[in-house]
Amino acid sequence: MREPGSSAQMPEHQTNAPFQPSNGLMMRVGVPHRGGRLAFHAFNNEYPVMVSASAFWDRASGRFKVPRASDLEECDFALDSAGFTAIRGWQRHGAQAGMLGVYPWSLQQYLELASELRSAWFAQPDLACEPELAGSDEERQRRIEATAMLLEASLQQLYAWQNILARSCNARTVANMLFPPVPVLQGWTPDDYLRSLDLMQAVWRRWQPWLAPPALIGIGSVCRRHLHDRRHGLLAVLGALEGHLPPASRLHLFGVKGDALPHLRLRRWIASADSMAYDDGARRAAYRERRSNPIDSRQLAMSAWMSKARSRMRPRPGDQERLDFQGQM
Repeated sequence: MREPGSSAQMPEHQTNAPFQPSNGLMMRVGVPHRGGRLAFHAFNNEYPVMVSASAFWDRASGRFKVPRASDLEECDFALDSAGFTAIRGWQRHGAQAGMLGVYPWSLQQYLELASELRSAWFAQPDLACEPELAGSDEERQRRIEATAMLLEASLQQLYAWQNILARSCNARTVANMLFPPVPVLQGWTPDDYLRSLDLMQAVWRRWQPWLAPPALIGIGSVCRRHLHDRRHGLLAVLGALEGHLPPASRLHLFGVKGDALPHLRLRRWIASADSMAYDDGARRAAYRERRSNPIDSRQLAMSAWMSKARSRMRPRPGDQERLDFQGQM
C-alpha cells in the first residue's frame, strides 16, 4: 500500500519481529519494573524478558518515563501494551484519557515509547477478553473489532511517521528507526480467535507491500485459561488456529501457564510465550507464611520457575516421531 504523496524512499516488506528466533520455543519472564534488581537478575541469567508499558507510565505527569540507563536495556526484551491492566483500570476508575477511553495513554504516546525503547518487538494495543473483563458475547465481539481498529490506527500512524522520515533518510534507515507491531488476536472461544484472525489479516493486507506478512502474531487473553476445556481451552484455541495462520507466521502466547509448555514445544509454529507466574507465586507464598516478600525472594522464585519451565520445554524422546506423524496428517 502506498498512499498519495508518499516518498520513494519508503521501505517495503518490513518484518514486525526482526529478532525473533526461527526455531525452538522461547520463554520470556515477566518483569514488572522498568529496571532494577529483577531486570538485572534476568540479565545475569540470560532470561529473555517481557515488560509491560505500564511499568513506564507516570500517572502524575500523564506521560511515559524512560530511565536514562536501565538493566532492562541489556536484556532481550519485548514490550506488551498492557491491555489487561488498562481494562482493569477502566473498570475501576471509569473513562481514561487515552485510547478508546480505556488506556491512560494515547496511541501516539505508546508508539513513541516503543520506538524509544528499541525492544526486540512490541505488541499492538489490544482489548482483553477474559470472562471477568468481558462478560457477554456482544462485549467480546466489540473488543475483537476494536483490537483490529487499533491495529489499523497503529499502522496508519507508523506509516505517516516513516513517510516524514523518508524525505531525508534512505529506506534502510527509516526501517531501522520505526518498525511495525506484533498484531494480537483476541477472544475467548476458538471461533472468536478465528474471527479476530480474519480481521487482523484484512488490516495487514491493506498495508502490503509496505509490510511483509507478520512474522509473529500474539494470542491475548491466555492468562488464567484452562488447558483442556473443549469450549475455550488453550489447546482448543490453538487447534482451531492451526492451518489458518499466514505462511511462516508464528505465535507468541501472552501469560501462558507452565503446564501448557509440554504441549507447546510440539508445535513448531509457536515461537514464544511469557509469564509472571513466578512473581504471583512468590507473593502468595509470602502471604501464606506471613512474611515479607523482598526482591531476593522474588529473584529465587524467578530462577526456580524458569528452570522448571525450561525443563518442560526441553525435547523428549519420541518428540521428533510425533512431529513427523503430525506433518503427515
